[in-house]
Amino acid sequence: MTAAARLAPTGAKVSDSRPGHGIPDRPDQGPRGHLPVLATELVELIGPQPGETVIDCTFGAGGHARMVAERIGPEGTLVAIDRDPVAQARFREFEAEAPCRTRFIATEFSLALKSLQNEGFRASALYMDLGMSSLQVDAAERGFSYSHDAPLDMRMDPRQSLTAEEILNTWSEQQLSHMLRELGEERYAGGISRQIVARRPLETTSDLVEAIKAGMPAAARFGSGHPARRSFQALRIAVNGELEAVDAALPIAWDTLAVGGRMAVISFHSLEDRRIKRFFNDLATGCVCPPELPVCVCGHEPEAEVLTRRPISADEDEVSANPRARSARLRGALKLSERPVESEGTR
Repeated sequence: MTAAARLAPTGAKVSDSRPGHGIPDRPDQGPRGHLPVLATELVELIGPQPGETVIDCTFGAGGHARMVAERIGPEGTLVAIDRDPVAQARFREFEAEAPCRTRFIATEFSLALKSLQNEGFRASALYMDLGMSSLQVDAAERGFSYSHDAPLDMRMDPRQSLTAEEILNTWSEQQLSHMLRELGEERYAGGISRQIVARRPLETTSDLVEAIKAGMPAAARFGSGHPARRSFQALRIAVNGELEAVDAALPIAWDTLAVGGRMAVISFHSLEDRRIKRFFNDLATGCVCPPELPVCVCGHEPEAEVLTRRPISADEDEVSANPRARSARLRGALKLSERPVESEGTR
């Protein structure tokens, strides 16, 4: 039996928009050729049921949302979150045809989830598709891609002030090296950061690519993948505070779920995936007494059942159709109980 088949429907309803109809169900029928990653697997994992309330923390182009909307139907509610104004414009297209009630929150997802939590909002299911959306990487002028010459921007929210150009031209060599090593797991962080500082001011993505190549040994420039891949990842994460947002959002997202609710997260690199794995595993841990004790005295019960002992990855057919799916990893968990409320004076 699949995870979706054995999970009972739960959740409350809110009314924020009118229902509609006619959104395509298949993942290959997304808007303007958009291919949501691991769409079928994600929907099966969270098992949305008619009338449920679901939170999409990273709406993007709405590919996953379209599949979920069809399943929750006119009595269900989909809450979409995204800080990118382009995603908000796509949501308006989605809303006009959505077969369920809808709501959009235009801010970074940890802040949006906190707002929902403060409302006392409860969801039957919740999912996140981390990293860049196709809207961002395909917009060459936004500077996310090393394949196009563009300004050094990389902001997911164009309203924020910090840009990639500011980081590259103002941070010290030591700060840049630390960023590349920690956020991009870049082996040649030291040499690349030296080249960045030596070539200032950097103004375009091509300037950055040249600095990266110059900071690497010749042999490393011709290895697997583009030589700028890790550095661009590190810079994008730093600009947008992505790991801090994930760390802040995970516990709030879990608390927003009703008991019996399902949570799923798609990540695209090890820094994210390790966080998701550790978070779900910690929730699924029972007794935490020292092993030398003959009986449990802590009374700690697991809050979650991990639904993916190993992460789900894209099969060969999906990777062939959508190369961006190659590094995707999907993990999920079922909420078994509420987090215990700590009494005053305890930790």
